[in-house]
Amino acid sequence: MLRLALGFGKVAPTTMKILVIEDAEKTAAYLKKGLSEHGYVVDVSHTAEEGLYLASQFDYGLLVLDVMLPDRDGWSVLTELRRNHSTMRILLLSALSSVADKVKGLRLGADDYLVKPFAFSELLARINSILGRQPMRHPEIVRVADLELDVVRHKAARAGQRLDLTLKEFQLLALMARRPSEVFSRALISEQIWDVNFDSNTNVVDVHIRRLRSKVDDPFERKLIYTVRGMGYMVEER
Repeated sequence: MLRLALGFGKVAPTTMKILVIEDAEKTAAYLKKGLSEHGYVVDVSHTAEEGLYLASQFDYGLLVLDVMLPDRDGWSVLTELRRNHSTMRILLLSALSSVADKVKGLRLGADDYLVKPFAFSELLARINSILGRQPMRHPEIVRVADLELDVVRHKAARAGQRLDLTLKEFQLLALMARRPSEVFSRALISEQIWDVNFDSNTNVVDVHIRRLRSKVDDPFERKLIYTVRGMGYMVEER
């Protein structure tokens, strides 16, 4: 069954359509949720044949392709796409981790090869690399409006008043403040701060955001932490 999600925000400068061909429903849902929250339009197919049909009908900027599929393997999907002169960028996902398998994928025309299990942040970094986006360098002192963070000493202040933050609260605030106006999905926050894959049944991210707001926003007239419905959170000066 085809699922379509549209993400809005300042994460992706131009809306990019991504096709995910992945038979494991939990993995496919995880990819769709994370990528959609980062501003991509995501179509999901659980079979190779349906995926090939979608690839022939729509203009996708990137294909995330599982190698082990129920109806035919990802190698043949990749080969067929390249034989038909498709210039769509392709990232292979596979539990096959040998050098020979990686080399095979690249020789068949894949742009990158990522071994399962993978971290969403690494997947996102590889996608950004494939799409030509440049990584950002992080300064030691981060400022947004009257908020100032010393990321080396783990000190935070607002309007000259010191903020009493726990380590996780500081890390979460620094993550968002380093890239103001960029939406951070719950999946990426969970992975970056707690080093775990996002679980839709837990509200740990939301709880920490509430705690941050009580310390960073509630005592001040100007608010800095915002919720972007259906996508995640961001720090922004308005």
